[in-house]
Amino acid sequence: MSDSLIKALAYNNEIRVYVVDATEMVEEARERHDSWNTATAALGRAMIGTTLLSATLKNEQDKLTVRIQGDGPLGYIIVDGNMYGEIKGYVHNPKVALELNDQGKLDVKGAVGTEGGLTVSKDLGLKNPFIGQVPLVSGELAEDFTYYMAVSEQTPSSFGLSVIVNPDETVQVAGGFMIQVLPGASEETLDQLEETLKKLPQVSEMLDQNRDLENLLGQLVGKEDYKILEEMPVSFKCDCSKERFTRAITSLGKNEIQQMIDEDQGAEAVCHFCGNKYQFTAEELEELKTEAK
Repeated sequence: MSDSLIKALAYNNEIRVYVVDATEMVEEARERHDSWNTATAALGRAMIGTTLLSATLKNEQDKLTVRIQGDGPLGYIIVDGNMYGEIKGYVHNPKVALELNDQGKLDVKGAVGTEGGLTVSKDLGLKNPFIGQVPLVSGELAEDFTYYMAVSEQTPSSFGLSVIVNPDETVQVAGGFMIQVLPGASEETLDQLEETLKKLPQVSEMLDQNRDLENLLGQLVGKEDYKILEEMPVSFKCDCSKERFTRAITSLGKNEIQQMIDEDQGAEAVCHFCGNKYQFTAEELEELKTEAK
């Protein structure tokens, strides 16, 4: 099954709901970064949250970056996304595997930490990007995304982000939801929604039993009570290229490039997000040196 995201309205159009199955996407990130279980769960949750936020972007050129910086052993997590569900992400220290927490689950909070912040930067094609920043309130990440939406975007929302990692480190299932209350929603609707969310099992457990996103949607808002607006694919996609790294190297300046030629007789550039490697020979660097300032 390939990953996808559904956008829907529910409760007489008083509620906006996004649900996503991101299993293949998180597994690809795990493979590319060779991450250990707790790091995989944390990176996966961050990628799912970013996918849900990115689905709210309006224009083709809009981009969004989420940075989570805690005081745990992971260091920082950075995830980029766009409105097409193309997501890339990496974690500063992918080799983190902690003891399970009190609930017998992967200890994402322990890996991320509880002191730090979540920053969302939106490049909307304007002169300056929109930047919203909130302190971490949990480290489990779903609560942190929820808090960000309430404080920075004044949109009452609820996130569910969940990743199950197999004993062999592969991702068994990964997915999530974002529910947003639209202006004019009734108290009755809010009460009903609150009750449903209280009783809800983990998203990954629901997807593990049935990877049909409509089934997940029905469990969230009631089988008959939603209207699907759009279904779209989501995937791990990196837009790095040798050309991009060429521009980056040129911007370093003549002296730095000369140093690379003297010390290494060339250069290797590695993309943080996907791990792809790009080689530059001494001759290529000489050429770039002539273009550099």
